[in-house]
Amino acid sequence: MHDNNSESGTKADIEKRNESYNAYVKNVTPKGSCVAKCFKAFIVGGCICVAGQIILNVCKWMKVPDTDAASYTTLILVFLSVILTGLNIYPSITTFGGAGSLVPITGFANSVAAPAIEYKKEGRVFGIGCKIFTIAGPVILYGIFFSWCAGLIYLALKLIHVL
Repeated sequence: MHDNNSESGTKADIEKRNESYNAYVKNVTPKGSCVAKCFKAFIVGGCICVAGQIILNVCKWMKVPDTDAASYTTLILVFLSVILTGLNIYPSITTFGGAGSLVPITGFANSVAAPAIEYKKEGRVFGIGCKIFTIAGPVILYGIFFSWCAGLIYLALKLIHVL
């Protein structure tokens, strides 16, 4: 037989623990205005996009063909993102700007470079080699997979003369 006092004591202990935990979570959860966060994300994302546009305009001013100018812009933005990640500046930008720093090309470069830097102490093979794609790996995997699926659908539509 079970003792009712021990069961109710246990339930009371669990409720007390849950209340204590909820109070702790409420205290440590960052507080902030959604409008302020959106504004910061807008500013940071906008600055990254403006930097990309400046690079693109400089390339065009130097008479670089449009397709090459776009490629150079992408390469320079990735390079700058990796350098800023290595200098521990990009994480500060992300802390301030939140999702605004996830502008696709720079955020992706950061997600590849950050684990490489973090795990370099574990060695080149088991540290950098194994863990470099921990964040970016699923993006690469599913990006390639769905591109392959889209290619098959496109091929099938071409074969049945829909496209």
